[in-house]
Amino acid sequence: MTSNRPYLIRALYEWLVDNELTPYLLVDADLPHVEVPREFVEEGRIVLNVNPRAISNLELGNEWIRFSARFKGVLEDVIVPPVAVLGIYAKENGQGMLFASEEGGDGQPEDEPDPPKPGKRATLKVVK
Repeated sequence: MTSNRPYLIRALYEWLVDNELTPYLLVDADLPHVEVPREFVEEGRIVLNVNPRAISNLELGNEWIRFSARFKGVLEDVIVPPVAVLGIYAKENGQGMLFASEEGGDGQPEDEPDPPKPGKRATLKVVK
């Protein structure tokens, strides 16, 4: 099953923009494939202002979040896999969502369950 994180990010982004709030992304900059200006990373994290007036060419895809923005006047391309997004929230009031860790640092899911064995049926057990 695909992750719901990219869908939630898109929905919350739209909700924040519709309510005229400034959406911020909290990103784990230490995960693989995260391309952000490293000089703005603090303790492995970066907060990105993704207000439509602050960025251009925003793509909120299932595999990547991409946009261009100016950092100290220099235009930079930012690429972030949705798994690296730790949260999306409004600058003005903090409304939004933080996400639980979904994958390990190597990009592989942690504790992924084994697929069901053929011929075995799922059972429910009543716990009192």
